[in-house]
Amino acid sequence: MNITGHCHCGELVFTAKVLPEKVVICHCTDCQLLSASAFRTVVMSEVDGMNFIKGTPKEYIKIAESGNQRAQGFCQQCGSAMYATSVGDKSRVYGIRLGVVDQRNELTPVMQIWHRSAQPWLNTLHGISTFSTTP
Repeated sequence: MNITGHCHCGELVFTAKVLPEKVVICHCTDCQLLSASAFRTVVMSEVDGMNFIKGTPKEYIKIAESGNQRAQGFCQQCGSAMYATSVGDKSRVYGIRLGVVDQRNELTPVMQIWHRSAQPWLNTLHGISTFSTTP
């Protein structure tokens, strides 16, 4: 599937080829910290499937719990998280952050990983009040 996306301020704009059957919710503590939220949702790209047509992301190298180095790509202007990928010059698969994808409503998660780190209150969300906008 071909997608488009951008950061919050518009400094970064990209196109990508993604695998819609590989949309994942990650509950690892790294994703919680890096997203400042309870989890992060990503769609995996095809090999070398992400192309920035405007701007160049800044990368922060993080050592994952697995011991692997992971490049965290983000906009250095507004801070929007864009992707995570391997480090180095070899071919890359990108875990594209679903929030920056224009077609995010078409990409439904198919699995949850690192669920042992999931916040326990996530299972109670179905019972709380909802509003279309701020009440």
